[in-house]
Amino acid sequence: MNPNNTIKAPFFEIGPKSYLYGQDIIDLAKAADEASEKYDVDIIYTTPIVNISDVKRATKRIHVFAPHMDPIYPGRGLADILPESLVAAGAEGVMLNHIEKQVGVNVLKRTIERADEVGLTTIVCTDSSVEASMVARLTPNIIVAEPSELIGTTTTIGPEYVAAAVNAVHGVNPDILVLVAAGIHSGEDVYNMIISGADATGTSSAVAKAADRPAMVDEMISAVRRAWDERHAR
Repeated sequence: MNPNNTIKAPFFEIGPKSYLYGQDIIDLAKAADEASEKYDVDIIYTTPIVNISDVKRATKRIHVFAPHMDPIYPGRGLADILPESLVAAGAEGVMLNHIEKQVGVNVLKRTIERADEVGLTTIVCTDSSVEASMVARLTPNIIVAEPSELIGTTTTIGPEYVAAAVNAVHGVNPDILVLVAAGIHSGEDVYNMIISGADATGTSSAVAKAADRPAMVDEMISAVRRAWDERHAR
C-alpha cells in the first residue's frame, strides 16, 4: 500500500473511459476541479493515458489517475504501460482490474507492488464482496466494489451490498478505502451510496453522456458532501 496516498473520504471517481476524447476530456476535468473545490470533496479523475499531462496542467485539485498499467520495468515492452512513465506524465495513481481491463491475480499483485515502488496510489476494481476481501489482502489503497452486470446501466445496488462490501474489505484491512458503484446516474444514487456507508462512489457514462456535464458533476459532488455530512451528524 502506497503510504503517500493523499485521497481522503468522502471522495468520488469520474472515469470518462472512451466516451470522450480531446478537448472534452479537459473540459470535464476542469468542471470536476471546480466541484472539488466548491464542495471540499476529493475527486479521482481517471483519464485516458494520452491526456494525463494535459489534464494535470489544466487542473489544481483533482487527483489524476491512469486507467491501467503493466508491472514492467524500464527496458523492453512495446506498447506496455510503464509505471515510471505515468509518474513522469503527472499521474498520482492508477486504476487496476476494471471489468473492461481485467488481469489475473498474480499480475494484479505484481502491478500493485510496482505502483507502490513508484509512489502511485492504487484503486482496484472487484465484482463482489468475496472478491473485495481477496483483493484487500494485496493491500491496494482503494477497492471498488461494483457488480459487473450493472456497470453502464441505471440500476444500482442497495444498502445491504454496500455494508457487505465495506465489512469484507475492512475485515481484512480497515485502512483501505471502499468505493461502491455501478449504475450511478443521479445525485440521488450518489447520496444513497454514501449515506449507506461507502467512502465513495463514482460514475462514467452518466457524466460523460450528460447533456450538461458540469451540471451533472455539480449535482453528484454536492450529493457526496450532503450525504457525508448527514451521516456524520447522526
